Amino acid sequence: MNKKYKNSEKENLVEDLFYEYRLGAKPFLKWVGGKRQLLDQFEELYPTELKLKKIKNYYEPFVGGGAVFFDVVQKYEIENAFLYDINEELILTYKVIQKDVTKLIEFLHKYDTFYKKLTEKKQKEYYYEIRENFNLQRFNINYNKYSENWIPRAAQTIFLNRTCFNGLFRFNSKGGFNSPMGKYKNPKILDEQNLLNVSKLFEIATIRKADFKEVRNDIKDNSFVYFDPPYRPISTTASFTAYSKFNFQDDEQLQLAGLYYDLNEQGHSLMLSNSDPKNTNPEDDFFETIYANYNIQRVDAKRSINSDPNKRNSIKEIVVTNY
Repeated sequence: MNKKYKNSEKENLVEDLFYEYRLGAKPFLKWVGGKRQLLDQFEELYPTELKLKKIKNYYEPFVGGGAVFFDVVQKYEIENAFLYDINEELILTYKVIQKDVTKLIEFLHKYDTFYKKLTEKKQKEYYYEIRENFNLQRFNINYNKYSENWIPRAAQTIFLNRTCFNGLFRFNSKGGFNSPMGKYKNPKILDEQNLLNVSKLFEIATIRKADFKEVRNDIKDNSFVYFDPPYRPISTTASFTAYSKFNFQDDEQLQLAGLYYDLNEQGHSLMLSNSDPKNTNPEDDFFETIYANYNIQRVDAKRSINSDPNKRNSIKEIVVTNY
């Protein structure tokens, strides 16, 4: 005989189905422009339908470090997540964690153990040796077809990210990783439990190397889309728009605004982050112009790239929503 449940018991059963995904997983890479520091402010800006657990599909066309993905998927009952980025090394690493996390952990354990036995001088030599090898080996990687050689590649990516200057995962125009070594006494190269948690969370994720416009072809009904593009520079010295070999300039910002308009017309819940040019030029209405029909709010953030801690001041960033 089938057991009959009261409504409250049914609700608990539904929540239990998602309990296994509330793991405390967090971004496994340091990432310029990462949103972990803003999540409390974002909580107030998420759509009501998401908080009521009515939205089941989550899309992030510029996934980067994935802080918002980890936040949303572990708080709300998301059934399907779609993560995109044009950065092929990033997506390669995401997919290795999704498919072969145990083997990845084995490689990272070797890096972690060996690196921490070295003197400071030898650590520096080792970092630049790995960086050179990483750049040479990219010509032997097929980024369009998963293979075993993706696993050591992902391990190198995580090693370099955890030991480079401020997590500045930067590439030159030829696709070479060119960030210098950072100064860390005990970098966390391997966080085994977090990688296992992330891999579990990726069970509901479709992960693709793709241009942001591809979301137009994939989106389903009942979706929340969060856009976190490379930020528009607010000064001549703050021009970090090339986290891959592809630049993201005003033309691309306008294309993104066009996509935002189209998805709004389809009825999706949309949220977008960007720099606030009014930090340095109160007359700059670039975003007020291209997102004139939507809500623009401002949140407080701290700079994280500047090598001088005294210059990492609080600045404003914009958040554009259509709800």
